[in-house]
Amino acid sequence: MKHVVLVGLPGVGKSSIGRVLGERLDRRFIDLDVAIERMFRTSIAQIFAVGGEPAFRVAECGTTRGLVDTAPCVIAPGGGWITNAEAVAHLRYVSRIIYLRVAPDEAVRRMGRGIMRRPLLARGDPGATMAALYEARRFQYESCADMTVETTGVRRSDVIARVLELVLAAERDFERDFEREND
Repeated sequence: MKHVVLVGLPGVGKSSIGRVLGERLDRRFIDLDVAIERMFRTSIAQIFAVGGEPAFRVAECGTTRGLVDTAPCVIAPGGGWITNAEAVAHLRYVSRIIYLRVAPDEAVRRMGRGIMRRPLLARGDPGATMAALYEARRFQYESCADMTVETTGVRRSDVIARVLELVLAAERDFERDFEREND
């Protein structure tokens, strides 16, 4: 079994989907941003305010590194985690990375007023910023992902069912291949 890492734009539902997925897989769920806030005893917004995005990415990398040797869990990093090559490298080979794809305008709509808690989206036009984030990160999401699940216009319950189906199938395939190699 490997970790399951859910990646995608802010607002795609990584945390809400991850919580349910963790329960269904009987694995601990880790919201990486919450873990960072606990570890550093301050908010993500405060880390950004004091040290900017570079300070946050260092904190994100250290927190990610701490997950490498833990029991398999479901991890929901922030939307920009995928741009942090060092953080991604820590989990790349001990995880299944699943890209939850969403249209930028749908992500903004899903966040509603909660968008103001997002340091990269709280200023300016959230729609334009989200579209720019999507264009800047799309290749990284797609190239790093082991699996992609479309979420635009899809009910959350259907997304959860699809992710669960993919993870369980991958684990069955791994077990079958392992048994063949050891027969």
